Amino acid sequence: MFAIFSQYPTFLVFLAVVAAIVVTMALTPLWIKFLKSSHIGQQVRADGPESHLVKQGTPTMGGVIMLLAVVATVLLIGLPTPETFVLLAATVLTGLLGFVDDASKVVKERSLGLTPKMKLVGQFAIATAFVLVAVNLLGVSPTVEIPFVITLDFGILTTVVPVGDGISIPWLYLLFMNILLVGLCNAVNLTDGLDGLAAGTVMIVMIVMAAIAYRSDLLEPAIFAAALAGACIGFLWFNSFPADIFMGDTGSLALGMALGCLAVLTKTEFVSLIIGGLFVAEALSVMIQVFYYKKTKKRIFLMAPLHHHFEKKGWSETKVVVRFWIISGVLAATGFSLYFAETLMAVA
Repeated sequence: MFAIFSQYPTFLVFLAVVAAIVVTMALTPLWIKFLKSSHIGQQVRADGPESHLVKQGTPTMGGVIMLLAVVATVLLIGLPTPETFVLLAATVLTGLLGFVDDASKVVKERSLGLTPKMKLVGQFAIATAFVLVAVNLLGVSPTVEIPFVITLDFGILTTVVPVGDGISIPWLYLLFMNILLVGLCNAVNLTDGLDGLAAGTVMIVMIVMAAIAYRSDLLEPAIFAAALAGACIGFLWFNSFPADIFMGDTGSLALGMALGCLAVLTKTEFVSLIIGGLFVAEALSVMIQVFYYKKTKKRIFLMAPLHHHFEKKGWSETKVVVRFWIISGVLAATGFSLYFAETLMAVA
């Protein structure tokens, strides 16, 4: 639709941000009204901070509108390339998985939806399909680059299935990418525990990923990342404290998968762990807490994930959110600087 501006790629990326903001802010009030009239609200975990009990019943599944905004923006502004459809497919399918989880929580009126095993099976299936398509259709090399250190060849153990022109299955790369994609998927989900926390941090990360994709001459992934950032900005208007709506697993799982998929296409698999370092820290806090408690029956953190630990220490919810935004910004800038410096050295 905007092919006339194809000679101005920078404009298209910024336009994607604005378009996603507009669509999200236009549709979210209607979605909130529908959810309230249908009595569809968040089920708060019983073992969470007591201050969160007032959030019981707040409309959830705001991720539906975020995904609609992203899909509409990318299809209107971008070109129908394989990269576009593969990114959208992985993100939307993960969002649908989260939607089923959210719907299950609402129907059963409890904070737990699908079983962890069911969610993991779905996430691994989506991640596996994405990686195989990326390698075989999009020409992504099965390597992982650690800037200024080494490029790891994870394609040394590859099986070629004689179907069509042959389907390559790089087992080591597939394993590593499954861990990365599913890990980021759940890390963002764990981060989504305070008003505006996940939306704000993902917004920061996606702006950086859009810049990386643009510098890598990957315009469609750049537009995709920009649309995700715009959707987060628009959603923050309604998700800031005190939240009028939550994104739910529909949004958080999809955003995490989108980040992992962008890392694969831009070949920033390692750097993405720095850019999304806050999500990694949140996930690690849960893993450390569970492991340590099973061994000692004691807790390292007052509560996990990490943002709840600081709430228990007396920080207000807004203070935790803003400070985590700042930390996310520093980590994202560090990751981008590392990527940028490495690409400059490669050119030189």
